Amino acid sequence: MDVGAATAKAVILGDSRILGYAIIPTGYDVKLAAEQATLAAMMQAGISKTIDELDYVISTGYARNAIGFADKSTTEIICHAKGAHFIFPEARTIIDIGGQDSKAIEMDDDGDVRDFVMNDKCAAGTGRFLEVMAGVLQVGSVDNMGPLSLKSENPCQISSTCTIFAESEIVSLRAQGKNREDLIAGVHDSIALRVANMSRRLRIRPAVVFTGGVAKNIGVKQALENRFGTDITVPEEPQIIGALGAALFAAANV
Repeated sequence: MDVGAATAKAVILGDSRILGYAIIPTGYDVKLAAEQATLAAMMQAGISKTIDELDYVISTGYARNAIGFADKSTTEIICHAKGAHFIFPEARTIIDIGGQDSKAIEMDDDGDVRDFVMNDKCAAGTGRFLEVMAGVLQVGSVDNMGPLSLKSENPCQISSTCTIFAESEIVSLRAQGKNREDLIAGVHDSIALRVANMSRRLRIRPAVVFTGGVAKNIGVKQALENRFGTDITVPEEPQIIGALGAALFAAANV
């Protein structure tokens, strides 16, 4: 289980294979979200047991200590490293951007964490930041932002690092006649710049893996590649990497 601020993720592992997974909104009740995600993952895996009959459960994420049916909880940093290394053994750096925080993780050749940095005090550079900007720019959903940003020919420069101030800056630039594509590209680059600045103390080595819900935004991926000067790999389902890592640690206890 990986219960984050925005979504709860569950991965069912058996014989070193992903049998099923689920991603649902966390909502108000983190315990209920954890249960519902786990049951949905079990259903996808074709498992008719109850949650209590699962061999071993490890929880991670910000609400990891609130999950009563978990046998153990552990930090999301090592879970992300474990999950990313399982899918991409060549991974040496992880950039994870979720709903309410962003982090960069440096790994050794065995997939163990060497160092990490994390922003969990400010919404800037997170999925929540993108949600606010999607509303200001009236693009519907965050999912629409990536393709639109790729059409930009002259990205705007967003200098504010605070979500509230950046929102005001976007409104001002829009009033100046800047087009939507350039504004969105500027938003994506501001996220990439913030993550790059946050990661300065780390040794960013390829392969770089991009995880979290924001990894589904192709515009942010491209902006990060430009800032870090290297190709970045996105897993097929980037939101479940932490839960996968927790499942791998759980498997080691069976």
